[in-house]
Amino acid sequence: MFDRFNRRIHYLRISVTDRCNLRCTYCMPEEGITLIPHSQILSFEEIAEITRVAVKMGFDKVRITGGEPLVRKGIVELVRMLTEIEGITDFGMTTNGTLLKLFAQPLYDAGLKRINVSLDTLNPERYRAITRVGTLSDVLQGLQEAKRVGFNPIKLNCVVDKNSKEFDALEVKAFAQANGYVPRFIPKMNLEEGVFGEVEGGDGGNCSICNRIRLTANGIIKPCLFSDIGYNVRELGIEKAIELAIKNKPASGLVNSTGKFYNIGG
Repeated sequence: MFDRFNRRIHYLRISVTDRCNLRCTYCMPEEGITLIPHSQILSFEEIAEITRVAVKMGFDKVRITGGEPLVRKGIVELVRMLTEIEGITDFGMTTNGTLLKLFAQPLYDAGLKRINVSLDTLNPERYRAITRVGTLSDVLQGLQEAKRVGFNPIKLNCVVDKNSKEFDALEVKAFAQANGYVPRFIPKMNLEEGVFGEVEGGDGGNCSICNRIRLTANGIIKPCLFSDIGYNVRELGIEKAIELAIKNKPASGLVNSTGKFYNIGG
């Protein structure tokens, strides 16, 4: 499907939860958040049906995000359900990697083959400061396990203040090159102020070629991360919500005063 700016929209990002086991300074307040009630969270069956409808409408790229998707109970079963949908040619997940040592093999066996892991620094103290509660070794062990079981590509998402020339980013880049991972550098964003930039090593942040819409964990289809617009699949129906999101997708990101990274997916 094409939007009014002749961009082909074929990429669905699915936030399966707003919950996370970290408290990264640029994503979530230290005291935590007001969580979406479990009763409002989409079931796996609903997510699978939304994905099936999207694929019938021309979507062929799907990514699972969060929050942290690996804290969603039964996530491996959802992966299995989605991999069984014919027509998806690119299926991935973005995770903070802290639970990947436990989940890499089951996820791979369920059909997931591509994964992005958040890694902003290789300094254990800096990692703890950024995540507030995280342990760097958990992520490094998770990456080793993902590589062992066969994930390819394994991309590293590194958030930077300005660019990839910063010390932490250079260390992440060297680590990636030494281990066969693919580094991506994401400028620090601010939803309420409309601050974002293009991802180095990816196409995120380049509004002129944006090809995605987003599904929140409680069933809102959002045409843009930096927009307050959203359409409820339960109220409107799946196809109508997707059609409206594509029809009203803005030319470029502006601001988002109602959503957060942890409940939309970055």
